Amino acid sequence: MTHQFDPSALREYDVRGIVGKSLGPADATAIGRGFATRVRGVGGTRVAVGYDGRLSSPALEAALVAGLVAGGVDVVRIGLGPSPMLYYAEATLEVDGGIHVTGSHNPAEYNGFKMVLRHAPFFGDDIQDLAALAAAGAWSEGTGVVTTVDLRDAYVGRLMAGYAGGAFRIGWDTGNGAAGPVIEALVKLLPGEHHVIFAEVDGNFPNHHPDPTEESNLADLKRLVTENNLDFGLAFDGDGDRIGAVDALGRVIWGDQILSILVEPALREHPGASIVADVKSSQALFDRITALGGEAVMAPTGHSLMKTAMTRTGAPLGGELSGHLFFAGDYYGFDDAAYAAVRLIRAVHLSGQSLTALHDAMPALVATPDLRFPVDDAEKFAVVDAVVARLARDGAVVDLTDGARVTTPDGWWLLRASNTQAMLTVRAEARTADALASLLAAVDAHLAACGVARA
Repeated sequence: MTHQFDPSALREYDVRGIVGKSLGPADATAIGRGFATRVRGVGGTRVAVGYDGRLSSPALEAALVAGLVAGGVDVVRIGLGPSPMLYYAEATLEVDGGIHVTGSHNPAEYNGFKMVLRHAPFFGDDIQDLAALAAAGAWSEGTGVVTTVDLRDAYVGRLMAGYAGGAFRIGWDTGNGAAGPVIEALVKLLPGEHHVIFAEVDGNFPNHHPDPTEESNLADLKRLVTENNLDFGLAFDGDGDRIGAVDALGRVIWGDQILSILVEPALREHPGASIVADVKSSQALFDRITALGGEAVMAPTGHSLMKTAMTRTGAPLGGELSGHLFFAGDYYGFDDAAYAAVRLIRAVHLSGQSLTALHDAMPALVATPDLRFPVDDAEKFAVVDAVVARLARDGAVVDLTDGARVTTPDGWWLLRASNTQAMLTVRAEARTADALASLLAAVDAHLAACGVARA
């Protein structure tokens, strides 16, 4: 038996597509068969499986489990929960890998699979290998055994191990995503006053889309915080691996700014350590890491690539503009928004200041959000390459960690191709609005020379 995947579902970091179009139960079974083959190939025998709150997740999880056991591996089902709970299972149970059925922060009609093998991200060539195994039908055979474990209380207990005092009045918005029940359990253990909204898991996402990088999705949290005079608010994406925050005034604190708050206690505990941030992050963050005696490491965007950079450098902490925050040292190295919330509360407490005051103390810079615009998958990397070649001819100061990050006297701008969508992404940062406009004009000129417009 063989199987062909829709190529569009085979992403850099995971498998993801529109259910009923580019992804379905047959694909889930084939992923199970292929992953079982890889697990057995490294001498493994057991895999943990979880799923998020999307309407299609239970059926895809059942098909995935069927594929795994047919491939001869045992399965430990942990049930409904955020992706970090699956990562926690993979890190702490006697298993050799893990798969979470999740559409992450994508719209409701999407779903997919995030995979871990032997505590390392399973991505890139690994995902293409699953497709090759399926096309050839070169799968292991066997009859695995399925067991079930309820891990939520143990996971929430482990989150609290990162707590270090401080009672705050906090708003929490889980956006009807998979993190809801975990956050409800967590706030019962935290001191202070906690207001949780949209904690019921609902794959229709009836209140707003669970993506805290889009400011419009934070409107309910801002209202909750300001109307109740709370200290700050925290938001989570659909599968609970990305965090967003607002201060007492309802101002957004972006992922790189959250990381800049976490840097000081991390470097106090790990003097001189590397801290990893993605190429989209503010120059103020890299400068702060250096000023506090750390080694600032710029890494490509993408959770799998960030984990790889963390392992390579031995960094205790890392993060992305998108709100993926990674904790090693006394944690497990993966991105976990609930743990990030606990560590942020701790960092605010240790600072002796309010989150609003910490926000006020940050350098006054003007930046764009991620400006995404569609470009065909077949063309997006070629556009970036053409711009890089032109920059080289001009003698520009360019970092090629991931796309092109160009530093000028006005600030910096970034052009990169998305690894997960048919998109190019632009981001820029400057000290003034006029300087920012100048940077964006330079980007647009380079794109126009390639026949592309941001629209």
